[in-house]
Amino acid sequence: MPSQVRFRGMRIDIGGVAILFISRTASIDESGNSVHIGDFPAQLRRTFENSTGLPASEDATWHEIVRTTCYLRDIDRDDDIFNVGRTAFFKEQGLDPLPAFTGIQAILCRPELLVEIEAIAMFRTDQGETSPK
Repeated sequence: MPSQVRFRGMRIDIGGVAILFISRTASIDESGNSVHIGDFPAQLRRTFENSTGLPASEDATWHEIVRTTCYLRDIDRDDDIFNVGRTAFFKEQGLDPLPAFTGIQAILCRPELLVEIEAIAMFRTDQGETSPK
């Protein structure tokens, strides 16, 4: 991952609360190339790793993610693998409960991609720091 990730999405600040709408991320390397072609578990892991830097660039973590929408190229084929990988990643982040999520079968932005993820994060800004990590 790039050492400095620029937030992609929209940030709204309302009454001491920031809401981040994080754009769809995928298994893309630092040069903008698709990686792990044909390997769903590796693409999923890379997508989650890429997604981690986006809230971090706005002083948030996965603990502030309240919802994810996950787009799968072939939900019938990959849903079980997705659920195992998603749960494992979120447990590694120390999340309990896990963020709400929706899985959708979709045509993705590149034909070689198998998964894309977007997220919504919410955190307080009026206490001088984000919620506990």
